[in-house]
Amino acid sequence: MSRVGKKPIAIPSGVTVSVNGANVAVKGPKGELKRVLPELVALKVDKTEVAVLRANDTREARARHGMVRALVQNMVDGVAKGFERKLEINGVGYRAEVAGDKLTLALGYSHPVTFQLPKGIAAKVEKNILTLSGIDRETLGQTAAKVRSFRAPEPYKGKGIKYLEEAIKRKVGKTGAA
Repeated sequence: MSRVGKKPIAIPSGVTVSVNGANVAVKGPKGELKRVLPELVALKVDKTEVAVLRANDTREARARHGMVRALVQNMVDGVAKGFERKLEINGVGYRAEVAGDKLTLALGYSHPVTFQLPKGIAAKVEKNILTLSGIDRETLGQTAAKVRSFRAPEPYKGKGIKYLEEAIKRKVGKTGAA
């Protein structure tokens, strides 16, 4: 049995989990998230916890067991506390500005890069740190990866957009002719 899948999910106060067939909805102080569960897994909701059950012991059911538990846990955490991802912008003249739901980046190109933030994702900029936040962990991670892809960090000077906790392997540049 999946070690992750068999752990029950604790429901914090102020959060409600409702299951209707294959649909699960989680409501909390930060908002509401909905998801359709894959086949072969089901949720059993008590007052204080949620258990993930699988239909049988097939390979597909075992594979989905832990994944569904992690997805529901992320939904519960998201509506209760929310998630945050920080990106660091390194480079001379590299900047970010947020206006409403548009993110404008100056990344050394001949033009500014404008990015429309997805619904439910908020951004703020302090000096060279871009903070993305939202309740849906999947959308937040995808948005952070997309923003990072506009100018991935290069190994020689470290210029570009990187995750705050990411370590860039630096390379030695050219040496002059001896």
